[in-house]
Amino acid sequence: MSATILFDGVCNFCNGSVNFIIDRDPDKYFKFAPLQSEIGRKLLQEHGIDKTVTDSVVLIEDGKTYVRTTAALRIARKLKGAWRYFYGFSIVPAFVRDVFYKLFAKYRYKMFGKQDACMMPTPEIRERFLAMN
Repeated sequence: MSATILFDGVCNFCNGSVNFIIDRDPDKYFKFAPLQSEIGRKLLQEHGIDKTVTDSVVLIEDGKTYVRTTAALRIARKLKGAWRYFYGFSIVPAFVRDVFYKLFAKYRYKMFGKQDACMMPTPEIRERFLAMN
């Protein structure tokens, strides 16, 4: 069993987050695909996610999709170490949590920069990525 994380492949913060998750996911529960890739766009369409609604993180788990803080918290609960305890913040309503998420997402390029193209995974982690296009 696994889950798929769709992420902004040109965002430096998002790419760092993917590496962070990989380092704390020794069971290889998560697979990854950039939103900008062919497979990313296909998965968004299959799951009825409007790219104009979210351009950062999408989690597809057990046939369901999660966005913004709900996705981030569901990811955290599967990570090794104390990160899983962040899932406790899910008791805060999403509309409250997402205010801060949307604000951060709006300025993430200014704070962390962006790349001209999606990240290319190293050979050691390539198996964790869905077909890259």
